Amino acid sequence: MEKDEIKNKNLEIDKNEIKEKDNPLDMSKYSLNTLPKKEPSKVEKWMAIIGGPLALVVFVLLNFFTDISFLQNIDPASLSKKARLIYDSVGAEYFTSQNISMLAIFIAAIILWITEAIPNYLTSLIVIISLVLTGVLSEVDAYHQLGHKVMWLNILAFVLASMLVKTGVAKRFALWFIVRFGKNSSSIFLSFIAINVILSAFISATTAKAAILLPIFMVVAAVYGATGGKNRNNFGRNIVLQNLLQINLAAGAFVTGSGANLLAAALISGSIGTDIFFTDWMKIAFPVSIGMLIIGWVVGTKIIFPLKKNERVPQIPGGTDALKKELDKMGRINFEEIRSVIIFISVLALWTTDKLHGISPTAVAFVGAVVALMPRIGVVKWNDVDVPWHLLLFSAGAYTLGAGFKATDLPALSVDALFNSLGFGADTPFWLLYVILTGGMLYSALVFQSKTMRTLVFVPIAIGVAQKFGHPIMSLAFPVAMLIEHVYVLPFNSKPALLLYGTDHYSWSDTFKFGIIMMTIGWIVSIVMGMTFYKYMDITPNGLGIF
Repeated sequence: MEKDEIKNKNLEIDKNEIKEKDNPLDMSKYSLNTLPKKEPSKVEKWMAIIGGPLALVVFVLLNFFTDISFLQNIDPASLSKKARLIYDSVGAEYFTSQNISMLAIFIAAIILWITEAIPNYLTSLIVIISLVLTGVLSEVDAYHQLGHKVMWLNILAFVLASMLVKTGVAKRFALWFIVRFGKNSSSIFLSFIAINVILSAFISATTAKAAILLPIFMVVAAVYGATGGKNRNNFGRNIVLQNLLQINLAAGAFVTGSGANLLAAALISGSIGTDIFFTDWMKIAFPVSIGMLIIGWVVGTKIIFPLKKNERVPQIPGGTDALKKELDKMGRINFEEIRSVIIFISVLALWTTDKLHGISPTAVAFVGAVVALMPRIGVVKWNDVDVPWHLLLFSAGAYTLGAGFKATDLPALSVDALFNSLGFGADTPFWLLYVILTGGMLYSALVFQSKTMRTLVFVPIAIGVAQKFGHPIMSLAFPVAMLIEHVYVLPFNSKPALLLYGTDHYSWSDTFKFGIIMMTIGWIVSIVMGMTFYKYMDITPNGLGIF
């Protein structure tokens, strides 16, 4: 009798454990470590198989068997200052061979990054050593990219983001906002816009934002009947894809929103001889980003994935209470959370007043991270800090490619040759240059896997084109920089895109359909802004020469 009772109790416990494990409202099941790994499709498997051999073949053909005629007659006067010094020291023939090697390494790296034949960080390490062995860069120039100030900002941003995660401030804020304002499907989507914009002012790592918000919007999706896989619905598609869009485009509102933004600001500042401050970037980028997020919400929920009547209301009885219970479970705000809020408000205050004190965003983040890690004063220990070094190595490879471009001047030489072959002369209309450059920057995100690399390629190109045709550098370089964060079309286009694809709430066709439409709208918005708002802000001259 006693054995039967024990057996029944054990069965009851097992059932409860299974029930808890399968509970779609259990927020803990949606952490990065517990999300199921998505099996690659047949196309992805084949891409991984052919990626390595294809990259090797392309590298060998370009580096050893291709004669790039447009590099044979380089005008030294057209080179950048650094490239001119290298040209004068090594001679025309060796400088040309460096450009060919640079092109071969770049194309091979793109193939490896897209196909993911090997891990991305390993591709970056191969890129770095290849640039050294081919003589494109010296060991000092290649290796010190890991110490770039933007790399330091990324590390420090993860320290500050870890502080938010450890103390629970980010989770508390997001839960409170959804519980307070997310009364229906529309208000939930608008609430996530507000949450993403506010977090973007604090956190410069889009992957960190995705990690913080993923458990919350996954529970919200479950409340509205979407648990992924066979239970996909348009609410689930929208809540995940909208957050992907918001995580990226909200980062574009602030120069500290991502390391790529800071890099673009540094490149442009170096060319115009004037610093681009936090407020300079925000007063132009912020309204454009907010407008794009509102457009994305309308396009997604009203046009591409319209919500059915039953998808606009909770499907699990009392489901919305799960979020409130999760918030209540956190208890009252504690002293650690208050200290972390003070640190973040201080960091943000210093960022927004950088024109007054002149301290760089990286230096401000340095001070914030030091205070956060300080014994007895701070709120986080080094062992609590989650720094994804594989992502940093990946970024270091992209920066090293940028250093290679700077040494060889390959982007400017290629653009110059392309424009000359197309017959573009001094009388080329400004609007045509603007449309080509902004379109190239946007749609390059379909094949580039790094915002940093796109920035290193296209911002210098925009600067070079502006100088070549006698236009203000800001008129082309800044609008191009405003398009850095459009990395949401396909899963491999950014780390948040890859992460959120693993939720299994949408397919490749879903994300492509929504993403390519939003990207095209982004291009149209950029052109309209060039004719109106950018003109008003003295960025573009005479509204692209049309008005």
